[in-house]
Amino acid sequence: MKISIIGCGYVGAVTGACLAELGNEICFIDIDPKKLEDIESHKSPIFEPGLDALLKKNSPRITTNRSIHQGIQGTDCSFICVGTPSNDDGSINLDYIRNAAEEIGQALKAMESHCIIVKSTVVPGTTDNVVIPVLEKESGKKAGKNFSVATNPEFLKEGDALNDFFNPDRIVMGTADEYGKKLLEELYRQFTCPKFSTTIKTAEMIKYASNAFLATKISFANEIGNICKETGIDAYEVFKGVGLDTRISPAFFRCGIGFGGSCFPKDVNALVAFSKSINIDTPLLMSVLSVNEKQPLHLIELLKRHISPIKGKKIGILGLSFKPDTDDIRDSRAIPLISQLLKEGARVIAYDPMAINQFRNLYPEIEYARSANGTMVTDAVMIVTEWDEFRDLDYTGKIVIDGRRVEKAMSEARIYEGVCW
Repeated sequence: MKISIIGCGYVGAVTGACLAELGNEICFIDIDPKKLEDIESHKSPIFEPGLDALLKKNSPRITTNRSIHQGIQGTDCSFICVGTPSNDDGSINLDYIRNAAEEIGQALKAMESHCIIVKSTVVPGTTDNVVIPVLEKESGKKAGKNFSVATNPEFLKEGDALNDFFNPDRIVMGTADEYGKKLLEELYRQFTCPKFSTTIKTAEMIKYASNAFLATKISFANEIGNICKETGIDAYEVFKGVGLDTRISPAFFRCGIGFGGSCFPKDVNALVAFSKSINIDTPLLMSVLSVNEKQPLHLIELLKRHISPIKGKKIGILGLSFKPDTDDIRDSRAIPLISQLLKEGARVIAYDPMAINQFRNLYPEIEYARSANGTMVTDAVMIVTEWDEFRDLDYTGKIVIDGRRVEKAMSEARIYEGVCW
């Protein structure tokens, strides 16, 4: 199949490279020439383990184009993979979606048939109420008659995206006509996982419901973990027992300092804002966000049990990315933590294997270590991201405030505090 990928960020780059691996011809389209130059050089425009090798291996089946109008000509379908960032009020910003739909619509004028697949995360009703009307207006054609529209939400974890793509729990296909349904079924025919075919609006909601539930599970675990901390109970042991219940499962019960990244905070906020727009209260989801915002600040409370005041003290920060195996700092738990440390007058020296350059743009005023050991010559160390290399450091004699449960720090530190254990 010939496929165009519109948007070469995280979702687009991974989706395109993996579809090429399945034998499809891929045209990557983006307005950012740097991303396309990277792809042409067999380099991923984003950091994701294994993606460079996949792009290089499948380079004979990969082309690039800066123009949607040119890039989608001759292809069977187009995946819209552009960003859907948050507005100031937490609602979803659809500017990139509208712009992509406008350009696709103009290109459809010269095409006999095509399927447009929305893979970007959008609130329910976006494809029906925004994308399709724009496509029809710009093309002068009718959806379901002259072209097809579908949704195919992604369920990729940063740092493990290739495995998630090739070994999915399920594939969700939202369609409105038989052509789009058959095209998606053919595209994913090699997969043996459950394939759930539903309406476009339902598929959009499945993505939000999935992320909101996982975020809820994390905040629930952290709230229980806070209770466990104050009562001398190891929350990890608690959730080992809870997770044995087959109705619950142990997944996403890792207590710590909360969730970050490009999906959970953005998507839960967007769902809350969307619910407000249709006059539905979401007290549970609002509580999920509230718990998550407060959680990293518990590390400072624990630090003050052993160093108070913290003004003028040098605090080492291990980890700046929102999770290991990525350089993504969007909604990293290090951000509110470092902000509060600076507000209280602490001196900060931080290290991360991948995310220092990105973080320096936010906090040029703090010191950055060249290695993890550089954070150890400090009054205390805080573990914020569970990079593997942090499990091998020498914590002997240190004050360690741990947000990610590093076993070696538990056994070696002179003073050790875990946030939920």
